[in-house]
Amino acid sequence: MIVLLVIGGFLFTFLKISSLNERILALSLKVDGSTSALAQNIYHLRSETGGLSKTLTDTKKEIATANNDLNAVKNQVGGVEQTVGSISGTVSTLKKLAAIDPELLKKYSKVYFLNENYTPAHVTPIPQRYVYSNSVQESYLAESWPFLERLLDSAKANNVELYISSAYRSFAKQQMIKSDYVVTYGAGTANSFSADQGYSEHQLGTAIDVITTGLGGQLSQAFDKTAAYKWLENNAYQFGFVLSYPKTNTYYIYEPWHWRFVGVKLATYLHNNAKSFYDMDQRDIDTYLVNLFD
Repeated sequence: MIVLLVIGGFLFTFLKISSLNERILALSLKVDGSTSALAQNIYHLRSETGGLSKTLTDTKKEIATANNDLNAVKNQVGGVEQTVGSISGTVSTLKKLAAIDPELLKKYSKVYFLNENYTPAHVTPIPQRYVYSNSVQESYLAESWPFLERLLDSAKANNVELYISSAYRSFAKQQMIKSDYVVTYGAGTANSFSADQGYSEHQLGTAIDVITTGLGGQLSQAFDKTAAYKWLENNAYQFGFVLSYPKTNTYYIYEPWHWRFVGVKLATYLHNNAKSFYDMDQRDIDTYLVNLFD
């Protein structure tokens, strides 16, 4: 009986071990299969990763190339915009110049000549409160008048008495004035202080003779001893006016009363550099024409 029990136990154990061995073998085969599949998956993943890496590298190169192309296009566009802006600015400048009489900055005293047919495009009457004589109507270039009006108003605001003695003169009026001076003083003397018709700045409509009280209503070199002259000397350039015939000029006698509108930009340049209008070359003067009424 005991022998049978032992044999039975042995068989049971053998069968159990055999079953376990089969299960282990099955698991081993399964693990081997999984390992193989995993290895294959890893291989494929590595292949795909390598492909993706190459694709990423290629994409980066394409992006870099695209950025270079974009920058090139931006530079081209910027160049085009700059060119267009430059052209636009040039067109605007040409339009301004086309609207400005080029004669207004010419050196007319014994240099350039204005014929009897020349008149300013627009003249405007000067309000009588700014004119020294109540019996004479004076006129001025309309485009320049706002600058002259501000100058006169500023002088008044600073308690400076300043009035217009003479402004625009036609060719015929200048001829009449010069003839009277020749009769009174003789041709030689008259030529030292009075322009022939066609050579006077007054014909442009931008020149003025100014006067103040205390001089007996006369244009005199004593004007430069007055508060009015000192004020003009220090402030006229801010309104675009310069003294045409200072003591150093070679055209006429010293005329502290004779001032001409040349634009704020040019007047400021002349003031800051202690230069006279007639000291400059005409070509240099002409560069300021576009800014005459700025």
